[in-house]
Amino acid sequence: MMSEKDNMLAGRLYNPFDPELIEAKDTAQDLLYQINQLHPQQKAQKADLVRRLFQTDRRDFNIELPFRCDYGFNINIGKAFYANYNCTLLDSAPIRIGDNVMFAPNVSLFTATHPIDPDYRRRGIFALPITIGDNVWIGGNSVVMPGVRIGNNAVIGAGSVVTKDIPDNCIAVGNPCKVLRQINQNDKRYYFKDRPFSDEFHRMMAEFLAAEQ
Repeated sequence: MMSEKDNMLAGRLYNPFDPELIEAKDTAQDLLYQINQLHPQQKAQKADLVRRLFQTDRRDFNIELPFRCDYGFNINIGKAFYANYNCTLLDSAPIRIGDNVMFAPNVSLFTATHPIDPDYRRRGIFALPITIGDNVWIGGNSVVMPGVRIGNNAVIGAGSVVTKDIPDNCIAVGNPCKVLRQINQNDKRYYFKDRPFSDEFHRMMAEFLAAEQ
């Protein structure tokens, strides 16, 4: 017989008040309380607690406080992950975050959701995984909904509600979020509108990228 946790991880309807899930959530909330009470300079303590929460050995991440999640064990982060203030990750289903991903303030990823029918909605909840590709930047006050995949190198504009998959190498924005345009070579010339990168910056980037190979 499948447990409620098994149902949750399989995308089936489940009871979030199951004792096993309540215990797992209480454990996460205890860690989150400790994390969110830390002094800003207690960076090593914060990193250790986040590693316990995510059950990871990664060390190359930075999460600004406050931070919220449901369980923690369903969050898988790649290298050099950065989340700005007030990040919320509802991880009833797996959340997979690629390498070099940046979240602006108030970004929320919601894997959990409810049936539409009002009677059934009262009796069940389900969750669908979210995948964020490599080199993704999600703008402030954006929400990513259950089951969504955001492709590599994508930029999600501030205030977006992402309800469907976003392909690689594009800028997408809006509610609902839609592709605005592809990222192209012109984006290597200008960092903002008509403001060009300096020659010195281009040289620095060439050295940086060569060192990565």
